[in-house]
Amino acid sequence: MTNILDKISYLLKLIKNGELKFLWTGISRRLYSERVSFGLKKDLNKDWPDPPTLLKLSFRLYQDSDAPHFELDKNNHGIMDMDIEQCYVATKDDIPVYRVWLMDSSQNDKIKKFWGDSFPPLQKGEALVENSYTVPKFRGFGIMPYAMAKIAEKGKEFGVETAIIYTEIDHIVSLRAGDYAGYVPFNVRKEKWFLFNKKVSFEDTIPQDLMDHYKKVTARRPRKKKTK
Repeated sequence: MTNILDKISYLLKLIKNGELKFLWTGISRRLYSERVSFGLKKDLNKDWPDPPTLLKLSFRLYQDSDAPHFELDKNNHGIMDMDIEQCYVATKDDIPVYRVWLMDSSQNDKIKKFWGDSFPPLQKGEALVENSYTVPKFRGFGIMPYAMAKIAEKGKEFGVETAIIYTEIDHIVSLRAGDYAGYVPFNVRKEKWFLFNKKVSFEDTIPQDLMDHYKKVTARRPRKKKTK
């Protein structure tokens, strides 16, 4: 009952703040939509070069005092109430600029409670990297791929060998970030909404047209040679 009242309160807050476009996008998606995502994984036992970034970053666990920096992350309202462990932030000069969760199999029940069937249960040695969010004024500095790589490495401290992310096929920035960070495609997730009911399926074999799409959008552009 408390959860329902919280959702109603949040909806009223969105309306009061004029977030009608955001609200309608969420409702229309649940009325009818189809989304396809790549599942990407990274073998943490292999050495990967760090992606380039324009900022010097430090990493630590999330603190309650960080909340004001992530108020614009509306897509996952209520996630902090789930008390999901291993939420990390990247900071620049002690200012939080990025947030993401690194969740191992011990968090399976909480993951399912918050995201439903959007993710298959994690096996021992696996961790899900999810809810990646960069504070808007710090976007464009290469934070996400660098942070996704460095934070995933922290999973080795509690037995993680494989880090996993899911990214929609048309979210080019996230696909490139994952690729830069050393993640490679391993499956496909299909989500269908119809009249507020969601159906999720996974395919271990990635269709060739999707692999061609992935290779195209993540292809490195050759650097231009300097002219003398």
